Amino acid sequence: MTNSPKGFTLNNADSCRVKFARRFLRSLIEIKTRQTNYNNNLSSSPSSSSEIRRRSERIKLKAYSSMAHAVGPRKAWTRALLLKLHNRAKRHRFRTRKRSSLAMVLKKKRVFRVKNHANFYKPAAERGNYSVLNSDEKTEKLRELVPGGKAMDICSLLEETAHFIKCLAMQVQVMHEIADQLSN
Repeated sequence: MTNSPKGFTLNNADSCRVKFARRFLRSLIEIKTRQTNYNNNLSSSPSSSSEIRRRSERIKLKAYSSMAHAVGPRKAWTRALLLKLHNRAKRHRFRTRKRSSLAMVLKKKRVFRVKNHANFYKPAAERGNYSVLNSDEKTEKLRELVPGGKAMDICSLLEETAHFIKCLAMQVQVMHEIADQLSN
């Protein structure tokens, strides 16, 4: 427990929650200013479905980044998530220099359609019906869900999964509180 200047005590979960909220709000403001600048330069509709999808993807990435930065590098899933986001940003910067934005949009739409149709024809066990899977298959699914899980032994995987779930619950709660405050 640490004492804050006002006499309140903050435990580790509360300080992580505050760090996440601050960083996420800064990220939302950054997204908003970039969007405003982008809309001023172009006459495209800010409410088109592709623009909404891009904006929601940016918000999701910023939420994950904010959560991982708030927790810090002491957990394996945060290190893996930050590395994944860093590499994704690097690839994105490289691709935007190489291709025109129209070509990227067309490619993303094509990949999105293929993924959705491919998932429809998978067996129930592969689509997420976990009651059909045995314990080894469930462990492999869990390794896919937790960032960095593929490199962990089962004991570490379960510990990291528990912490990851707690942080996701905290993230949802903070985002819900932010949405409530902004809607009032």
